[in-house]
Amino acid sequence: MANYQYDEGGSMAAYFMLTFLSLILVPLTFTLLFSTSKKNEFNGCKCSLCLKQRERIAQRNKRSLLNPKLGAKTMFLVAGWTVFGFLAYKVTTTHNENKVYDPFEILGIRAGTAEKEIKSHYKKLSRKFHPDKVKLAANQTVEAVEAYFVELTKAYKSLTDETIRKNLELFGHPDGRQEVSMGIAIPKWVVEGKNKIWFLIAYCAVLGGLLPVIVGRWWFGNRIKTKDGVLAKSAEIFFKTIKEDSATLDLLGCLGRVYEEEFPKILTPLGELEETVRTFLGDKYSGSPAQTLLYAHLLRVPITDLGLQKAQDELLLRSPSLLTSLLNIAMAHNWLTPTLNAMRLHAYLTQAISPSSPSHEILALTQLPHISESDVKAVVEQLDESSLEGFINHLQESNDARAEEATKAIDSWGRLELVEASFKVIGERIVTPLSIVQLFVKVRVSPPVGGTSKQGQENEDADAIKRTIKANEEKDIAFLTSKRDSEELTNGLHVFNRAHSPYWPATRKPAWWVLIADGKLNRIVMPPMRITDVPLSDPSKERNFRAFKVQFQAPQGVGIYTWKIHVVSDTFVGEEIERDMILKVDDVSQLSAEEQGVDDDISEPEEDSLAGQMAMMKGGSVKRSPVHDDESDDESGTDDDQESSSDSSSSDSD
Repeated sequence: MANYQYDEGGSMAAYFMLTFLSLILVPLTFTLLFSTSKKNEFNGCKCSLCLKQRERIAQRNKRSLLNPKLGAKTMFLVAGWTVFGFLAYKVTTTHNENKVYDPFEILGIRAGTAEKEIKSHYKKLSRKFHPDKVKLAANQTVEAVEAYFVELTKAYKSLTDETIRKNLELFGHPDGRQEVSMGIAIPKWVVEGKNKIWFLIAYCAVLGGLLPVIVGRWWFGNRIKTKDGVLAKSAEIFFKTIKEDSATLDLLGCLGRVYEEEFPKILTPLGELEETVRTFLGDKYSGSPAQTLLYAHLLRVPITDLGLQKAQDELLLRSPSLLTSLLNIAMAHNWLTPTLNAMRLHAYLTQAISPSSPSHEILALTQLPHISESDVKAVVEQLDESSLEGFINHLQESNDARAEEATKAIDSWGRLELVEASFKVIGERIVTPLSIVQLFVKVRVSPPVGGTSKQGQENEDADAIKRTIKANEEKDIAFLTSKRDSEELTNGLHVFNRAHSPYWPATRKPAWWVLIADGKLNRIVMPPMRITDVPLSDPSKERNFRAFKVQFQAPQGVGIYTWKIHVVSDTFVGEEIERDMILKVDDVSQLSAEEQGVDDDISEPEEDSLAGQMAMMKGGSVKRSPVHDDESDDESGTDDDQESSSDSSSSDSD
């Protein structure tokens, strides 16, 4: 029978904790140390405003001995490895009493010693360690001396006595079969003695108190927040405010109201910011600190107070999740106008531009460093042109000091090029009703001024161009049949990962939304696809783009659908692409029997079957039953026999 006992020295519990901690700490440490991306990245904008903003962000996130700014994950890892080191030290310094019984080791002789030498050695030990001959030292007891002599005698007999030797060989111990001892990896001091009641109280407190609190916070936290991570009250404001024709300013006002719910307590005095924002908004100003900080950012009002800067940074970094909730509500109604305006709000907040001007061209030019709206209007009136290239050329020709800064900003101003956009159906020649269609797009990023260079392609011969086209087609097919939504970058293209964003309180990674819509009905055809990690254009590469795909279901009706594809940037104002897309849906009958995967022999039901009877009632064609064919043949043969017999009888009568 097994004997269960608790861990006396705590070594088994230490081994258990070491194993448990290693399973958690090793993967977390690996992800923390190697979480930085190794892929090629764009270094970011070199204009003075972006450099200053990056310096402010680095200063805000700077760590030191006095201000370590350790995250929860780092603190957990430090505490975990500290406990791991303590347990490892305890295990290495703890004496292990569970040893295999070895009589040779007890007697102090080598294994395989002859029996004669064993007896001689035992006699020497008996004269030395017999209890009657041992003089007790200061730290010795009679019981300890007697126990050691008994152990020596038992080891001697296990090597010389036949019965005891047999017990050692069979059971591993001279006393025969031993009771099995099963250790429990819980230190004995936890469950025995005066500590038992305290650990019982702690166990009840955790199980009956802490666990319900954690579950309750999770449950009620989910009830007050939506799946997008915003308060339910904020989502309610979005739902009640958004309309089918909501403009960008309407959505911005709605966002300001939501900020009042998300950030109800900002105790730092606003100072002159309040008066500036009140003058701009007029009657629409609510007086809330959150709304004041939002419009102060859009008006590019400098803030010197560190407390207000921190509050404004938190408010702006919260805006992507709020706008995502707003976007999801607009998409739930399939409304095109508020969906596009919600996407545009991301860029307005990123570039700190208020969507008050009706001209997107003027607003787009204010994204250049040290350029205000009044500067843009003056140049546009003078040149009668609002293009970005013309504006920069004017600055350069007039020897304006801002021309150099604008050129630096242009280098990190990513303009998306839509190389190709088409509808694909895998394995089918045409698009049939309710079939799964894939929107297949190829994109790349190039500077908004200058465009993509075509050098390197003019000198290629026709065969090389054909090989490149064929290779790209094979890669397109492989990507369409894969499960990935974005193509892997394996050709060394640099990814556009840092954009010109001098007013955004974090490093801005640009992204774009791609959606198909019916402009005549103001409806969305398919949910938008968000793409990022778009490569910079490199004409020296054969595959100078990256492919993305998203699937949706084709319409139920047959016909030609004239839609539009919209590509909207979440970082740059005015960077949008709109292109016509035509989807032709043909009837299934246009496919051959082989393409439909249907056999012609079973395309029509038999007339004796239930399906055949229903088809005959509807006037459809059915396949004649083979039984009826046999009966008709028999009947026709009988008629022929009767006619021949009647002819023969008439001839006899003649």
